[in-house]
Amino acid sequence: MVSLSLEKVGANYGRRTVLLDVNTGVLRGGGLTAVIGPNAAGKSTLFKRIANLTSGPGTVHLSDTAKGSEGICYMPQDTGANAVLTVYESVLLSAKQGSGWKVKDAELAEIDRVLGELRIADLAFRGLGELSGGQRQLVSIAQALVRKPEVLLMDEPTSALDLFRQIEVLGFMKRLSAQSGMAVLIALHDLNHALRYCDDTIVISGGSVLASGPTHDVITADMLRSVYRVEARVEACSLGRPVVIVDESL
Repeated sequence: MVSLSLEKVGANYGRRTVLLDVNTGVLRGGGLTAVIGPNAAGKSTLFKRIANLTSGPGTVHLSDTAKGSEGICYMPQDTGANAVLTVYESVLLSAKQGSGWKVKDAELAEIDRVLGELRIADLAFRGLGELSGGQRQLVSIAQALVRKPEVLLMDEPTSALDLFRQIEVLGFMKRLSAQSGMAVLIALHDLNHALRYCDDTIVISGGSVLASGPTHDVITADMLRSVYRVEARVEACSLGRPVVIVDESL
């Protein structure tokens, strides 16, 4: 099972320091890790640094795996998808990255499986330019999954989805990570989603990690006050799960 840890990781854009001395414990595959924090905290830059898409000091430690650093896949917020392609063509191109152009039956079957799991098989032969923002976001998830990554970095993958789809996708990713042993890091703004689906949470603010560990230990009233500047509580709901309550309401 894959594992990932960060040691004094940093990143600069010109003279501006965006990340500084980011350290984490060992993040093991088989579960979801939420990456939370205010806007412009450095979450996207952190993902790009882990994926080696930007340079900086420090070390990204990856356990011995079959794919090594090539097993890390970054799914950005804005995919810049080519609107001329169909959904199926775009997912096929993602599956074939760096592996030649001969298409095997097993690869086509995997694409069919992923589209079916995400419930977007009916979109397969529609052009990307015809899709809504939420539909394009689901296609981006399919493009990432067909590459069979060992570490998947998902930058706000539910931001354009309705509530039903958010729950569906996060539940699917939790089951998939448990079955495959994949390590999944997800940037989220909905802290109740983090509490419900994510085993661990990393809080990042101002380019530094302020807290890291089991989600229920990290998302606290003190953290919400210091990081998000809101007075809130974390209490158990009627189903026994913890929820964030702000000003006496969800």
